[in-house]
Amino acid sequence: MEKVKVGMVAGEASGDMLAGLLLGGLQANQVAVQSMGIGGPHMKAHGFDAWWSYHELAVRGYVEVLRHYRRIVAIRRTLRERLLADKPTLFIGVDAPDFNLDLERDLRANGVKTVHFVSPSIWAWRPERIEKIRVACDHVLCIFPFEVAIYEAAGIPATYVGHPLADIYPLEPDQADARRQLGLAGDGPLVAILPGSRTAEIKYLLPDFLAAAQRIRDMKPDVQFVIPAAPRQHSRIMQRLAHANMIDQDWIHVVEGQSAAALTASDCTLIASGTATLEAALARCPMVIAYKMPLLSWWLTQRKRLQPWVGLPNILAERFVVPELLQDDVTPDRLAAEAMRWLTDSQAHETACTAFRALHETLKMDTAKVASHAIQKVLAS
Repeated sequence: MEKVKVGMVAGEASGDMLAGLLLGGLQANQVAVQSMGIGGPHMKAHGFDAWWSYHELAVRGYVEVLRHYRRIVAIRRTLRERLLADKPTLFIGVDAPDFNLDLERDLRANGVKTVHFVSPSIWAWRPERIEKIRVACDHVLCIFPFEVAIYEAAGIPATYVGHPLADIYPLEPDQADARRQLGLAGDGPLVAILPGSRTAEIKYLLPDFLAAAQRIRDMKPDVQFVIPAAPRQHSRIMQRLAHANMIDQDWIHVVEGQSAAALTASDCTLIASGTATLEAALARCPMVIAYKMPLLSWWLTQRKRLQPWVGLPNILAERFVVPELLQDDVTPDRLAAEAMRWLTDSQAHETACTAFRALHETLKMDTAKVASHAIQKVLAS
């Protein structure tokens, strides 16, 4: 069977996971793929040839991007030249729209079919991007159901494929089993701390999360905490714990990875805004969403926001199912107070979990299968 040559770019850990599921879906549907570009371990597990690691692109915020701009542009230029020198049949850009859309535009102009997997959040901010998408993409794979209508109205082919995380998490999470996996037996209160996978997120959020944990512990002495540390950030997290004089506390448990188990095991979580908030909802873990960034990045971002929510569970529900503390509102006292509500108000906890269940059912679509069928149609067109 002749292999289909597919160029791909995933710009961060969540994109690597999505792209890996997509490659697995294509292979399961008997599509022989030779894939190459920028990615990570989930993609490599399906034979992907990573010319660069996604870590090269994992930068968030205007100020941070400017600091790395020349290096990122040089990588994109070199990648474009390599792909045009030996053209793939198809290019799939996975999220990372600031990097991928310009690359997709240039490849499409040179006869390469292009698919963008994960719609940019044009419904939340920067709606003008839809014109760039129109030029850059033959097809958009949408992970949220309301997005397809936006693209249909603009005359851009799009398919709702569901969210792959909804296929991974069981509809009935087993909290006791997750605690056993983590070596945290017992049914006492447990709070997960997820400050994000980027260095800047840990810098801006983890100190406040740890200070909030101490306040929660003061109010509820039997509470335990678990921090699922991304491998590349483990040492930074340990440094922050040491700086807070919390390195030897027996009520704080740092585990390598295992964020899904940590969220499923926990009664609530202090969590950075991002894909992890959707994972928390799928794990039925009520959350306090937080985010901080450099002041200039924050100011520029706020000017382009179109709706009041930043957390995915709230965006999808179109209401504040869970609290969001952003920028100056991220304080240990506020974080602790909101977490304590989840730990003490059983009715609020149950109401949130009911909303999470409905969200899970909406997003569960066998994404790998549906997306691979959509891609096959693009290849056949």
